[in-house]
Amino acid sequence: MRAELAVYFIAGTQDIVCGTLPSVLEEALKAGITCFQYREKGAGSLQTASERKEMALKCRQLCAKYQVPFIINDDVELALEIGADGIHVGQNDEAIRQVIASCAGKMKIGLSVHSVSEAAEAELLGAVDYIGVGPIFPTISKADAEPVSGTAILEEIRRAGITIPIVGIGGINETNLAEVLTAGADGVSVISAITRSEDCHSVIKHLKNPGSPS
Repeated sequence: MRAELAVYFIAGTQDIVCGTLPSVLEEALKAGITCFQYREKGAGSLQTASERKEMALKCRQLCAKYQVPFIINDDVELALEIGADGIHVGQNDEAIRQVIASCAGKMKIGLSVHSVSEAAEAELLGAVDYIGVGPIFPTISKADAEPVSGTAILEEIRRAGITIPIVGIGGINETNLAEVLTAGADGVSVISAITRSEDCHSVIKHLKNPGSPS
């Protein structure tokens, strides 16, 4: 799972500023993202279940084509219905124990955490495959984001002896990536670093290989 977290792209139709979600996703897949989470939330997002299912199926098909895990955010029913590779939920989404009961053994389970105690609880549950920690830096992509934690939260989680795979999230880009990985993350989640980039291939190349030349 750790390798799959290296460059974890998150997006929904509300995040796309140029083109369509499938077109942006395919370019990101060609460029080498290692995981994709379909997150349809907030202003500008698809509002009906049928629209979300249709888009999820398109994205799932693309991810399968490039052999990249396809994760759905906070919709267990949809994830099970279309055979997603994983489900990701937050602390305020569906109760994690209910998610585990429905999905364990069928797909990967990811959980957002914002403290050492939440990370420890996720590890103790035994069925959570990875945790998303953040927001590490200020972000424009989530209107309901928790307070910024900085990289210190990653260091604190690792110092506590918690070994569960971690993906950092929130305001991460090519310039601050190294700080996040050094602090203890196995990979990084990005939204706007890709959706707002004029050259996602270059961005993803640097995210996968921080020391690579332009």
